[in-house]
Amino acid sequence: MSDSRETGRHAFVVGYPIKHSRSPLIHGYWLKQFGIDGSYRAIEVSEADLPTFIANLRDGTAGYRGGNVTIPHKEQAVRLADKPDALSEELGAANTLWVENGLVYSTNTDGLGFLANLDERRPGWDRCEKAVVLGAGGASRAVIQALRDRGFSEIHVVNRTVERAQELADRFGRKVFAHPMEGLAEVLTGAGLFVNTTSLGMHGSPVPEFPLQRLAPDATVTDLVYIPLVTPLLRQAEKHGFATVDGLGMLLHQAVPGFEKWFGRRPEVTAELRQLVIADMEKQA
Repeated sequence: MSDSRETGRHAFVVGYPIKHSRSPLIHGYWLKQFGIDGSYRAIEVSEADLPTFIANLRDGTAGYRGGNVTIPHKEQAVRLADKPDALSEELGAANTLWVENGLVYSTNTDGLGFLANLDERRPGWDRCEKAVVLGAGGASRAVIQALRDRGFSEIHVVNRTVERAQELADRFGRKVFAHPMEGLAEVLTGAGLFVNTTSLGMHGSPVPEFPLQRLAPDATVTDLVYIPLVTPLLRQAEKHGFATVDGLGMLLHQAVPGFEKWFGRRPEVTAELRQLVIADMEKQA
């Protein structure tokens, strides 16, 4: 822990709605840990007001070094940034902003958070060649990009509307293949990773029985949903004897680069922080 006190460092998370965000809890924990006299605030901003908010961020009126962007602003944020990096530009979405020399820079750390969570909770998960991603919404983009860049040779995107899955296959290249829901059983056969990027199972809502028995024997099943921590999909996977990874770590790890950018210290995702967030989730359940 640093003994020095640093002042004038402020960051935010912006979304609509925003009151249930746990990002202030995460960043507040790290600010206290490092002894930084700063703040991280949740700010509710409508889509219509986001351009004004970004303009105030750029010219310093808002008084922030940068911040996070969450639903539904990620796509608009990358368009409003002056200097989007290659990751956020390819994704067409940004979740992290910062200001340098009067310009707004953007990146997307969701893919980094996804990979870091799996690396921490299931070392060796990426020794397979084939992954199946359920869903073709905004969350799936970062997952597909991350898996492609990690070196997977086959990434199969399964979605109710196959045209949306095809859009992602076209966006992310020849290793990505689109399928309708009817093709799920076929593409799961022999896959080493199954990822749910949809809202299926959120708050414990029922999900269909998936043909998980078709996965490779040492496969990993992970879910971006983290409320509840053990989702219906993960329970199914456990019954089949597969390794599972919950989605909370992705939220924690994606926050690390932004904190370092705004506050100048690189934090760690610890068991204590994880338990702090779990306790908050249970309190609000």
